Amino acid sequence: MKVTFPHMGYLWISLKAMLEYLGVEVQEPPPTTKKTLILGSKHAPEFACLPLKLNLGNFMEAAEMGADTILMAGGCGPCRFGYYAQVEYAILQDLGYKYQLVVVEPPEKHISEFLARIRYITGGRPWWQVINAIRFGYIKARVVDDLEKMAQWRRPREIIPGSTDQAFSAALQLIIEARHPRDVPKAQSQGTQIMNQVQVDERKPVVKIGIVGEIYTLLEPFTNLDVERHLGRMGAEVNRSICLSEWINDHLFMGLIKGTRSSKEARRAAPPYLNHFVGGHGQESIGSTVLYAKQGFDGVIQLLPFTCMPEIVAQSILPGVSADLDIPVLTLVVDEQSGEAGTITRLEAFIDLLNRKYQQKEVLA
Repeated sequence: MKVTFPHMGYLWISLKAMLEYLGVEVQEPPPTTKKTLILGSKHAPEFACLPLKLNLGNFMEAAEMGADTILMAGGCGPCRFGYYAQVEYAILQDLGYKYQLVVVEPPEKHISEFLARIRYITGGRPWWQVINAIRFGYIKARVVDDLEKMAQWRRPREIIPGSTDQAFSAALQLIIEARHPRDVPKAQSQGTQIMNQVQVDERKPVVKIGIVGEIYTLLEPFTNLDVERHLGRMGAEVNRSICLSEWINDHLFMGLIKGTRSSKEARRAAPPYLNHFVGGHGQESIGSTVLYAKQGFDGVIQLLPFTCMPEIVAQSILPGVSADLDIPVLTLVVDEQSGEAGTITRLEAFIDLLNRKYQQKEVLA
């Protein structure tokens, strides 16, 4: 068995660590590129959203490298993601790929359901080893999230252009190379030191932007056209409404880890604009926008793949939230036709708008 999985930001770091700790051979797909997109788009249904097409491309590229088993998350609710694993598997079979499919559904009642599914993949490893492996993967996710937050703060304030990205890559490599849970604290400490060496101008005025939207589009830089890096280089500090470790805790651990940000806060903030679940993270997009407005952020950007139903519902509600709470909102819809140059132009115009608003506030103050 040689297991692969789709890319979603830095998820591969956690999954690879967890599976290899359990003695499972892993073949992660090559980084998502234009080739991945072309492969997936060629064989996926035209109106499937972008994550399905990229997942498919990931699996086709991983198969060329020897992968024979797919580990894929499942889902429930109005979002079509719950069917992705089966649809992608059927397409791959039609194309002649000899994959086995293992779907890890989110637990419905207790975390033991999730543990049992991971244990199945490993051929019945002892429970203590399974639990340690999952903990190992989760710790790596938290550390990577912390490093990303440091990069989000430093990027708009860096004195030497590109120094934050260079430091982040070096720090990330240390986390990737940690082979055992006991190695992670040292790697984290060294990574933090590297990030702290980035020279910044702490007095530089920056605008603060919250990023909300569909989870895959938020986490995968190729899909969102690297919007966070572009915003940072334009002088904007960004805060993502969902981080990988928070998503794992909410959806796989059922909120077992206390003291971390939870999607419950966003859902509680969504009424009266949206009172119920609409699938995906649509309700959280509304609630997070409300929270960002109350926290004094200058603007919000919503990211979604073309045809994403939950986020289309949120998109239709956000103009009302924006008007009531006086916070500008920009919606970016991505698909295989999206171009980086056009996206950068829209981001620049949005930053200009926020800067003018910020300057007016300073004058009035």
